[in-house]
Amino acid sequence: MPDDLLAAIDYCYDQGWTDGLPVVPPVVDRVKAMLAADSRPADTVIARHPATGLDLSLHAAAVNAVMAGCLPDYFPVLVAAFEAMDKPEFNFHGSTASTGGSAPLLVVSGPCADEIGMNADVNLFGPGNRANSTIGRAVRLILRNVFQMLPGISDKSTQGNPGKYSFCIAERARGNPWPLLCEAQGYPKGTSSVTAYAGGGFCNVENHGGNTPEQILGSVADAMANYGCITLGQAVVILAPEHMQIVAGAGWTREQAQAFLFSHAKRSVEGMKGVGKYRDREYDTQHEKAAHALAEA
Repeated sequence: MPDDLLAAIDYCYDQGWTDGLPVVPPVVDRVKAMLAADSRPADTVIARHPATGLDLSLHAAAVNAVMAGCLPDYFPVLVAAFEAMDKPEFNFHGSTASTGGSAPLLVVSGPCADEIGMNADVNLFGPGNRANSTIGRAVRLILRNVFQMLPGISDKSTQGNPGKYSFCIAERARGNPWPLLCEAQGYPKGTSSVTAYAGGGFCNVENHGGNTPEQILGSVADAMANYGCITLGQAVVILAPEHMQIVAGAGWTREQAQAFLFSHAKRSVEGMKGVGKYRDREYDTQHEKAAHALAEA
């Protein structure tokens, strides 16, 4: 790699190692510093892509973390993210190659988020925070450079998704009336977790007039079930503090809110038929078998 910084950046472009934006050249010292954040050997495999069979080692993860602009303190979050995505329930292949255009959405919960300076507040999905931005970006660079998920070749996303640049947020602990996500998942208090979702897109739900849980969550349920978005997948709902105060202030638990959304985010069979999205049980069975066959190919 060239010694001159700009030449090194151009070299990375020439090798196809970027997401379209300039990357930090992965010099040896920076990669070593990144690897020092994990005590395991550098050749430890932390994830394998089920379709390509390609492995992600700690060393490869560290190289891409450097290129994304991560600090060593962020590395454990990135590693945990891929260990999560490596689990069968994530559907690694479908989420990285589908025409639907999903992108890995990471939610960091617990004290780690504050310790590494993540943004769990205003504009958490937007730019400006190094940890949020670079951890999410490192995920994309790894998908591209290690697992060879290349746009138009192995990544068949029809229109893409801004989250394919970076899609990483933290859960706000301050003033949160509910147990943190990591606690709800069964981890001891004080433990941090990284949860990976296949995020198909972002829908901003606005309700400035509602003042009851039913009104606020009714708006959310309607957005979840709009004909363009309702699919075989699930939904990730993130409440802003003002809406959270209305829902939790009325005594509702997270589980009650989830139950309300589950029962209200739906459309009639006639309505689904009307827009050509109704699929019977036989179709779903065939679809599931095809998906399994593709994942095993």
